[in-house]
Amino acid sequence: MAETAAALRTVAHNVRSARVRAGLSLEELGRRAQVSKGALVALEKAQGNPNLATLVRLADTLGISVSALMQGPHEDRVRVVAADSVDPLWTGALGSEARLMLTTSGPAPVEVWRWRLEPDEEYPSHPHQAGVVETLSVTAGRMTLVVDGAEHPLEAGQTATFDADTPHTYRGTGTETCHLIMTVQLPPGPAA
Repeated sequence: MAETAAALRTVAHNVRSARVRAGLSLEELGRRAQVSKGALVALEKAQGNPNLATLVRLADTLGISVSALMQGPHEDRVRVVAADSVDPLWTGALGSEARLMLTTSGPAPVEVWRWRLEPDEEYPSHPHQAGVVETLSVTAGRMTLVVDGAEHPLEAGQTATFDADTPHTYRGTGTETCHLIMTVQLPPGPAA
């Protein structure tokens, strides 16, 4: 419970800092990100429980990565992150999950995600900001990537990439669990 409270405080601080840096009021950020002002006020007070979709909309609107909202500063030259040390940002009813492992630093950060998709479970994602590119590498099992309504079956050993500024869905297919590594390449952010 203490770890969750600390994580929420970090998100609260990072959202407020990014909002102030961007020169946005709570009302304007809420309008652009399609998040209620009340939810933003609660979030900036380290209250509530924002879901993955909300964090993605806020990050996209603020021009930063999801993990930039969730992580405190890192000082080490090399970061090693164990999957079991990161809480899932999304869990499905059938046991699927998505974990944001880390984000690279620099002007065009890259998020690294670990996904587990159970057969017949899916995660629909809203379009991201222009310039976001996703790459999926299936390491076990099978899945279907749906981009702008077109289905693309993928199996272990295959990698796909696409511009993520259109609706897209990840769906587990076949009879076994699908495991994949996803990278989300973000466009260069505003100079700080």
